[in-house]
Amino acid sequence: MSHPVSASFRTANPDDLSAIVRMLADDELAKSRESTGGEVTEAYRMAFAAIERDTHNHLIVGEVDGAVIAVLQLTFIPNLTYNGGWRAQIEGVRVDRTLRGKGIGRQLIQFAVDRAKGRKCAIVQLTTDKRRPEVVRIYESLGFQASHEGMKLWL
Repeated sequence: MSHPVSASFRTANPDDLSAIVRMLADDELAKSRESTGGEVTEAYRMAFAAIERDTHNHLIVGEVDGAVIAVLQLTFIPNLTYNGGWRAQIEGVRVDRTLRGKGIGRQLIQFAVDRAKGRKCAIVQLTTDKRRPEVVRIYESLGFQASHEGMKLWL
């Protein structure tokens, strides 16, 4: 890791949507599924509005010098397992390409874990693409374990 950079984190607002879409699209694996030009489509606006209305969903952004440079979605899920405990799901983690390797992703994940602890979640879970071994190593270094085999069905 090169020189660490300290970021601040907050809940996203509609003005952040352009930066968020740009980061989502600036990813080798996402090029086939995101708006590659980074344009904020009506579908993105509608999804953002739905997330914003849902008290169990949080879109978190990281900032450095007032610029949005990281994002993740944190969803709180009620469960009957774990004695009716809650779990937190982390999705859509991105850090601006120019700031990767500076500890921002670690800070962002820790911020999400701290929020999950604050909500008394029993577990924090995430998935990551197996084609990103460097990301798997980061999550493992933060205490995540590959304890389950994840499966997806694309519709």
